[in-house]
Amino acid sequence: MAVNEKQSWRSPWETMLVLALVGILGIPALKAQSGNSQTQPPAASSQPAQDIPDAPSTVQPPPPKPALPPPPPPGARKNEANPFPGDLPPQPAQNTQDESKPAPPPMPPIETIPPGSGPRNQLSQIDDLYKLVVKVNFVQIPVMVKDLDGRRVDGLLPKDFTVLENGKKQTLTYFTSDPFELSVAVVLDVGMADVALQKVNETYSALVGAFSPYDEIALYTYSSTVSQVIDFTGRPERLTAALAEMKMVRGHANGAPVMSGPFGPGGPTVSGLPVGGSPNPQVYTPEKEAHVLNDAILRAALDLSKREKTRRKVIFVISDGRERGSRASYRDVLRLLETRDIQVRAVVVDSGALPGFRQLGKIHVPGQGYSDILPKYVYATCGASGLDRLSRNSIENAYAEITSEARNQYTLGYTPKPVTGSSAYRSVEVLVDKKVKVSAKDGYYAIPTAMNAPTAHP
Repeated sequence: MAVNEKQSWRSPWETMLVLALVGILGIPALKAQSGNSQTQPPAASSQPAQDIPDAPSTVQPPPPKPALPPPPPPGARKNEANPFPGDLPPQPAQNTQDESKPAPPPMPPIETIPPGSGPRNQLSQIDDLYKLVVKVNFVQIPVMVKDLDGRRVDGLLPKDFTVLENGKKQTLTYFTSDPFELSVAVVLDVGMADVALQKVNETYSALVGAFSPYDEIALYTYSSTVSQVIDFTGRPERLTAALAEMKMVRGHANGAPVMSGPFGPGGPTVSGLPVGGSPNPQVYTPEKEAHVLNDAILRAALDLSKREKTRRKVIFVISDGRERGSRASYRDVLRLLETRDIQVRAVVVDSGALPGFRQLGKIHVPGQGYSDILPKYVYATCGASGLDRLSRNSIENAYAEITSEARNQYTLGYTPKPVTGSSAYRSVEVLVDKKVKVSAKDGYYAIPTAMNAPTAHP
C-alpha cells in the first residue's frame, strides 16, 4: 500500500519535468519552422495555407508543397530540356472524324518541267513580250541637208523628202531627226611623211573633244600593216592615253631615197666603181613601200559590224590618201561597207590635200598605187567628199565638223520589194523640194529572198 502512494506522488513532478524539457527543446524548432515559412513563397494551390499553432506541440506540421519556379526574366533563353509551362506547345485536338467514313483519295503528285519545254502556244504568248522583230532588208538612209552657203538645214518633215530606188519612188516608213550615238573607228596613217604626222600629233586633244560621252571609239594605225591600238571604249581617258603614246611614233623621212654616193646602198665609190668590189656596176632599185589603206578600212569595218545596231557606225580616216599593196580590193571593201551601213569620213592631209593632187591620182600608173581611193569611199558611203586640210587649225575644225554631221543627220527608212536570186546592187537617190544640197549614200546591196526572213532579237 505504501509503494503505490509513492508512485502517485512522483507522477506530477515527473510530468512537469517532461513538459518543461519539451518546451525548452520545442521553442527553437518552432522558430526555425516559422523562419522557413517566411522565406518560402506561398504554394500555387487553391487550398489555404495551414496555421501554425501558438502553443508548443509535439506534433510536427506537414511540410509545405513545393512552389512552381518563377517566370523567366525577359530575354532569357529557353531550356529545351525543361521548358517553362507557358512554353509548352498546345496539344493537338483529337480527331473527331468518324473512322467509319472512307478517307479522301490522295492528291496526285506535282510534276515540274524544265523552262522552255512547255506547250508552244503558251510559251509563245510570253516570248512575244520580249522579242523585237526586224526585217532584214529594211533600208536606212542617213541624209545631210545643207543650204547653198554650207549651213545645216533643220526642221524638215517627211513630206519634204522623196526617195528613189532604181528610179522608183519609195514609201517612207521611218523618219527621225534625233541625234544618234556613234561607234567610231579612228584609222590613223602613220606612213605619212614625218612632218605631216607631227602636225597631226598636235591635234589629238581636239580629236578627243569632238566625241560625246555617249560615243564609243576604237583606234587603229596602218602603214605596211594594220594594228588595233585600243578596242571600242566610251572612256575618253583611254583614248587620250593611247594618242599620247602615238606622239612617239615617227613618220617616214622626207626627200628622195639616196641612190649613190658614200651613203648609198652600194657604199663608197671611186670613178663610179665600188671600192674593193666588182668592176660591174650594181643597179639599186628602192623597195616599194606598202600603204595598205584598203586593208585598214576592211579591218575597221569588220569590227564595227559587231557593234550594236542602234548606233551609227563611222570609220574616221586621217591620212594622205595613198593606197599601195593591200590584199583587199576597193570593190570588195566597198561592198562590205554598203551592206553593213558603215560610213567612211576622212581628213586628207599632207600631199593629198594639195590642189590638183587628186586629179593626178586619177591617172593610174602601174606599180605606183592609187591616191584617189579615199575620196571614193567617202562619197559612196555618205555622199560627201573628204575634207582636205593642210594647217593645224583646219584639221581641228574638221574633227568637230565630221562628228557633228555624222551624229545630226536625218534618218529615212523604207522596206523595199524582196529580191529574187542573188544579191544585186540598187541605186538610191534622195531629193528635197528646196534649193539645198543633199548628201546621202548612193546605193546598197540587197539581200536575196532566201535570207530575207524576219529575225527575232531578245
